[in-house]
Amino acid sequence: MASGKKQIQLLARQFFKLSIVDGALSTDRVAGVLEYIEKHRPANTLAVLKAYQRLVATEFARGQAVVEHAGSVSDATIAAITAAMAKKYSRKITATTQPNATLLAGLRVRVGDDTYESSVAGQLAALAAAV
Repeated sequence: MASGKKQIQLLARQFFKLSIVDGALSTDRVAGVLEYIEKHRPANTLAVLKAYQRLVATEFARGQAVVEHAGSVSDATIAAITAAMAKKYSRKITATTQPNATLLAGLRVRVGDDTYESSVAGQLAALAAAV
């Protein structure tokens, strides 16, 4: 059974590698991989697709900065955040904004698994944890 899981992961990783062009995920390549899978139906197709989907979703999230904000945020601020994150991660980053009144004030930026907190709610939570 472990061998089957390893083969599923290996095949998903191979499909994922085919989906990358010049260090970035290619929508055309992803579509091509999905067409190939549909046409050739590898063993454990559903498991391979799920593993491939996780790899693609993780890669996609690495290029997205989700900027949560309590109040209004200027386009200049979003552009500055995008530029700073692109420089930090050495890759193209696309920012999306998401209102979040629970922050009270300030921002929270998530890129992949990383979170950068600069909100009143985050500061209060850190203070409560320290006490």
